[in-house]
Amino acid sequence: MAKDLLLEIGSEELPASFVLPALQELKELFAAKAASARLAHGELHTYGAPRRLALMVEGVAEEQGDLSEEILGPPVKVAFDAEGRPTKVAEKWAAAQKVGLDALQKKETPRGRYVFIIRSEKGQPAAKVLPGLLAEIVKGLHFRKSMRWGWEEETFARPVQWIAALFGGETVELGFSDVRSGNTTRGHRFLAKAPIELGAPAEYLAKLEEAHVFADHERRRAMIKEGIAAEAATIGGKVLDDPALLETVTFLVEHPTAVLGSFDKEFLELPPEVLVSEAKGHQKYFSVVDGDGKLLPAFVAVSGTPIKDKAVARAGYERVLRARLSDARFFFTEDKKRPLAERVDELKRVVFQQKLGTSYEKMERFRDLAAWLSEALGLGAEKKTVERAAYLCKADLVTGMVGEFPELQGVMGREYSLGVETPEVALAVFEHYLPRGASDALPTRDAGAIVGIADRLDTITGIIGIGKGPTGAADPYGLRRACLAVINIVLARGYRFSLGQAVDQALGLLGKRVADHAKTRREVLDFFRERLKNLWAESRRRDVVEAVLSAGFDDMVDALLRLEAMSAIVGQPDFEPLAAAFKRAVNIIEKQAKDVAAGEVDPALLSEEAERGLHQALVSTRGSIDQAVRAKDYPTALREITGLKPAIDRFFDTVRVMAEDPKVKQNRVALLAEVGRVFGGVADFSKIQAGEGR
Repeated sequence: MAKDLLLEIGSEELPASFVLPALQELKELFAAKAASARLAHGELHTYGAPRRLALMVEGVAEEQGDLSEEILGPPVKVAFDAEGRPTKVAEKWAAAQKVGLDALQKKETPRGRYVFIIRSEKGQPAAKVLPGLLAEIVKGLHFRKSMRWGWEEETFARPVQWIAALFGGETVELGFSDVRSGNTTRGHRFLAKAPIELGAPAEYLAKLEEAHVFADHERRRAMIKEGIAAEAATIGGKVLDDPALLETVTFLVEHPTAVLGSFDKEFLELPPEVLVSEAKGHQKYFSVVDGDGKLLPAFVAVSGTPIKDKAVARAGYERVLRARLSDARFFFTEDKKRPLAERVDELKRVVFQQKLGTSYEKMERFRDLAAWLSEALGLGAEKKTVERAAYLCKADLVTGMVGEFPELQGVMGREYSLGVETPEVALAVFEHYLPRGASDALPTRDAGAIVGIADRLDTITGIIGIGKGPTGAADPYGLRRACLAVINIVLARGYRFSLGQAVDQALGLLGKRVADHAKTRREVLDFFRERLKNLWAESRRRDVVEAVLSAGFDDMVDALLRLEAMSAIVGQPDFEPLAAAFKRAVNIIEKQAKDVAAGEVDPALLSEEAERGLHQALVSTRGSIDQAVRAKDYPTALREITGLKPAIDRFFDTVRVMAEDPKVKQNRVALLAEVGRVFGGVADFSKIQAGEGR
């Protein structure tokens, strides 16, 4: 027999961004703890809204499964003496397992004869197991920020107000903080204040809907999407696609109602980003566009309650947005009275970081670094645009518009540059901020890309250099995001330059602000290595990524080419045995490094056929391998390397590397070192793990 289970945690309004991660964790915690408790169950469903996190589990077994497990103990020869009597070891182990000596059994294992016991345990009723299990789940939920309330020690994202826990028709008794569970839930805060009694988990969604709460967030999202589209369609428009805003609004309301509003057409004179940002950022309104994607003087708001008179609601929404847009228009008009270039000196009064100086000093550093990058990339023709864009790109930070609406930095710099600077400079001022997040667009032109790389490299190098780099989950300066942005820009645009040299340039410009340049250089390069590893390991085998990075990543585009070639060949039948042979060669070289001096292979000392064959194979293919590596044709290089496998296998099968004659021994180690050099141009094959999965 089985019953459905419901757990609902009711609280004060949760931040919208907290809900989905909590629901995912709720599901994962139950699945893990139910498996550990041997409690069978069916499908798991989660429901989330501003005041509730809920888990519904279909078909939870009414009893745990019985337990029968074999527990291995000490070796028989240790547990029993020569006469077969139990020793102190056997007695202590039996006592630890809470069994008598007569329960000890013996068995043969691959490691010899061992003592073991069979532990059996009768499954308990689920009603007895669930209180503790659910209590652990409630306590086990994590949030980016949690709080305490009253005199309680427990923490949660917001104060917990109620817990509903039902197994079939029975209440599951548990407590959290000052709240005890029951069989009641609560409806809409303003429209259904009386507690709602639940007779069974199956009643949950329907009874809440009667109380003006659509608890199923997937349904609520669909309702919002349909509602805002319908409102926009009444004026021949459509809602500007914004999945992030839709997600946020979904978890801000429990009973969504869409309302179309409008604003004065004169506000369309403002940059589109300003209008969208103001509608979205503070009011969470959806912008409306026409068939060509051009903004209309309209928006759609989503209320959290049913609306009797939309005209009244519309007026309220419009009044709030009108005030924001009026402020934006004022700042925009005032800002445009002065050219952006006149504001650059004001950056001297803006501190970027106490030890790293002002924003003006930072600008001077990354402007010089950007100029160096232009030359290093062979884009000297862009240098003038790059330097001018770097000089101007932070000036909008001291404008009234960005001071009031910080999310518009870069956008306003571009707007205030148009008509004054060249279009290329204006675009670069905006694009140097791209990408601002994981899903954001990348720069479309070299100037913005180069300035953005230089700006971020200065930040990463400077912050790490003063010992303020990320620690654990804390990354107050956003260095991980900045590093990924640099990597993504470099790889997308195919920029070939030395990362090490770029860091050296950044350190040189930072000068004495960073005390230990050598240490900082190592830490910055390690930081980039770790970001590359995490990024690439999302879609490739981790051992292959490690093998490629171990062979170098100073040229990140080159490292990606090697990774793609390695990923294509790594699954072939001959590859892993080849990697194992290379690993064996590396081990021999490392062990003999102190005793055998490095040197060239002497063909005269190659006495055995297999070592002569390996040497000949190396001589005949080394040129083509080196040529392929120089041409960055790594698939060809790897095919040539793979062709060495038969010769390497014969060498290890028949040749004794550690010969008695020191000269012969040294010559054979030198031959293996030559193998290592050939392989090492692509990847460190010793990092490949046999049978490794993604």
